[in-house]
Amino acid sequence: MRYMLLIYSNHAEWEALSEAEQAAVMRGHAELDADLKRAGKYETCDALAPTTCATTVRVRSGKTLVADGPFAETREQLGGFYVVDARDLDDAIVIASRIPTARSGSIEIRPIAEIEVPS
Repeated sequence: MRYMLLIYSNHAEWEALSEAEQAAVMRGHAELDADLKRAGKYETCDALAPTTCATTVRVRSGKTLVADGPFAETREQLGGFYVVDARDLDDAIVIASRIPTARSGSIEIRPIAEIEVPS
């Protein structure tokens, strides 16, 4: 089953890390990526720019409303994601626990719904 692992972290905490500490986190991601690829579980992974670069779009009463920034102000922001093909939720939990950011932030696991689009 396909799962999206949403990586939430505090951008200010990331910026406060030394270059060596940031490099160690990135090495952890590279190791996880390689392991997932070898196991045939890797689909994609990417980091997101900080929320200061975000734009939120809403459509209300037929009008498109555009606002700078994320939808909600929180201490932790969505900073990246993995899409993996895990056996089941337990397998997805094991993978999520290996994401380096799980030690300082949180990882939300969401099954990817297979949606059939009518022709």
